[in-house]
Amino acid sequence: MNNDENMSRVSRKKSPKKRMKTWKKVTLWIIAIILVLVGVTAFATYHRIQQTANSVYQESGAKSTRNADELLKEKKPVSILFMGTDTDFDGRNYKGRSDSMMILTLNPAKKTTTMVSIPRDMKVNLPDFPQYSPSKINAAYTYGGPKEAINSIQSHFNIPIDYYVTLSLGGLKKAVDQVGGVDVVSPLTFTSNGYHYVQGQEEHMDGTKAMWFAQMRYDDPNNDYGRQYRQRLVLQALMKKAISYKTVLNSEFLNSISNNLKTDLTMGDMVQLALNYRDTNQNIKSDYAHGTGDMEYGVSFQDVSGAERTRISNLINNSLK
Repeated sequence: MNNDENMSRVSRKKSPKKRMKTWKKVTLWIIAIILVLVGVTAFATYHRIQQTANSVYQESGAKSTRNADELLKEKKPVSILFMGTDTDFDGRNYKGRSDSMMILTLNPAKKTTTMVSIPRDMKVNLPDFPQYSPSKINAAYTYGGPKEAINSIQSHFNIPIDYYVTLSLGGLKKAVDQVGGVDVVSPLTFTSNGYHYVQGQEEHMDGTKAMWFAQMRYDDPNNDYGRQYRQRLVLQALMKKAISYKTVLNSEFLNSISNNLKTDLTMGDMVQLALNYRDTNQNIKSDYAHGTGDMEYGVSFQDVSGAERTRISNLINNSLK
């Protein structure tokens, strides 16, 4: 056998290995390209979300009684003041007052959320605006924004407020639509802006129907307290869908409400809440501060007694333990 034949046989024996090595290299390159593309896409998505989070971020400037960032890192209970404004819908575009106010506490160890509504007409002294005191609590937002609202609530109930979220009615509508609607059982039968609700009947509501359900006030036999209850029902249903990692990192969801939302929660804070506090919606407790009618200088207030203030204070502080 000559040398040419030997070399040909050797070449034929090695060619499968060479082909295998070639395919391995091609496969590795394909995987590498896919990983790069996925990484670039993920980075671009995260960058968009980060930009949106930055656009809605606004420091409150309120007095801080606790290190909220450390509480989040240590997965400790936190409190959030939620304020709903009656702007950017039905042709309204003014700043307005905080049409609804709720204190939320999230306790990951106990897997509980506590929601406490505050009467919009509750009589308070505004810490930074004594010249306008006494005043209704919903005026605090008008005079001094989130700062005055937080300072007033902390002072009036002797509780810590770690973060705040302000969402307009238009934003509530968009948020409900983005999560695919919410399921709510109406506590009474009524019609509002062409939408009909039946007592005791669970309904799947889109954003518009949920908005008018939460907004109706004057046809409720319990007046503003009835409206507070319906607002808690909608927020509770929304929280069960919205407090999740997928929602927080959903650029479409955040972008849809970015023009209607202000908060001092950073992007990192939102991720921490989504990752470590999502189980708090397993047990949601609902309450409200009850007041009695009071007229002063021709202005109608809700006067929350000292005993009721103490009860709310204990309720909130105990939920943070």
